[in-house]
Amino acid sequence: MTIIPIIGIIILAILLSGFRIAQEYQRSVVFRLGRFQSIKGPGLYWIIPLIDTQQRVDIRTKTVDLEQQETITKDSVTIKVNAVLWFKITNPENAIIKVADYNKAVYQFSVTALRNIIGQHSLDEVLREREQINGTLQKIVDSATEPWGIKIEMVEMKDVEIPEAMQRAMAREAEAIREKRARIVKAEAELEASIKLTQGAKVMEGSPFSLELRRMQMLSEIGIDNNTTTIVLVPSEFTNAAKSFTELVSKMEKK
Repeated sequence: MTIIPIIGIIILAILLSGFRIAQEYQRSVVFRLGRFQSIKGPGLYWIIPLIDTQQRVDIRTKTVDLEQQETITKDSVTIKVNAVLWFKITNPENAIIKVADYNKAVYQFSVTALRNIIGQHSLDEVLREREQINGTLQKIVDSATEPWGIKIEMVEMKDVEIPEAMQRAMAREAEAIREKRARIVKAEAELEASIKLTQGAKVMEGSPFSLELRRMQMLSEIGIDNNTTTIVLVPSEFTNAAKSFTELVSKMEKK
């Protein structure tokens, strides 16, 4: 009579031990006698004690820091590149069953893909087209990890380390390009100035009066800049024209 209550208590304890709680960001992959049974969670759920086993999976986005990789570009320049990868589990069943260690698998494949894609681009492309390379790398890794139930959300190259000798060469190249642009701008300005001077000369050629006005303006500018006394020889035609103009104005005022 005393054994039955004890057995009942033991059975009740075993049954109660089958209750589990999974957080909102967790899913439990349940196996029954070694075979996949179901996905449980989040919240409270029950599994058969001593028969069912489970493995919990965190479905939140994870960040993987890809350590610095030394690789060779398409134009045979040795550089060091590191990157950051973000991924999340979309299918817990595949993440547990189809790959032994999904964290290690994602890391190793991402590092290999990073080295391969850098080898397909020249140094200038790696420096200028980071966004395009990041997108290509994301697609490559995502296509490989999709059967594992893993989604690659983003890949970003953090830093590209260039050899010191190459940095000096690139600095000289950039300086030469800036000097080239400066010379082109200066030549274009001189060309435009010469065109304007030619047009002005043609106008002054047909109007001696405007030529004299320009000469007087130039002399006044010289006097301001150098603070000197300048003696100007004014042609008689110019003075006669000015005198006639003054007389004409005074006659009009008297009228």
